Amino acid sequence: MGLIFIAAGIWVFATPLSAYLTLSTLFSVSFLVAGFFDIAFSVSNRKLMKGWGWNLVYGMANVSIGILLINNPVISIATLPVYVGITVLFRSIMAVGTSLDLRSYGVPGTGNLLAMGILGVLFSFILLWDPNFAGLSLVMWTAITILTAGLYSIYYSFQLKKLNDAASKIFV
Repeated sequence: MGLIFIAAGIWVFATPLSAYLTLSTLFSVSFLVAGFFDIAFSVSNRKLMKGWGWNLVYGMANVSIGILLINNPVISIATLPVYVGITVLFRSIMAVGTSLDLRSYGVPGTGNLLAMGILGVLFSFILLWDPNFAGLSLVMWTAITILTAGLYSIYYSFQLKKLNDAASKIFV
């Protein structure tokens, strides 16, 4: 999922003028796909993860938003910054919480996850408040926000792998 977000962010930077029109379609589908992945992840890890229900709720919200956007492309185009900003805000808040959870398990490097979560919160607030803040266009802020979410997702997956490896050594 992180690689998809990073690829989408790079694409938005590379084609800013045409990106906005096709961005709504891409995000409509990506919300749907990401939601299904989040649901599958939370259900498959429900016995291993504290707070797995929050990931399930997040996945169901993503699926609902994806269906809404696919069925209403005009709404998608007009409200894309709000959807992206809210989604990244929730994901970033989850990033802060999960980094603190990982820290409680003794996983090293959780400060980086916390920092990325806080950056995501800041970027999402900027996107929600004023898309043209600091002279950057909506498309550029969207790309920065998407890249941040993608980097977090990849880093988080490596941290979970370390936690899984450590748990495997303990319970062998």
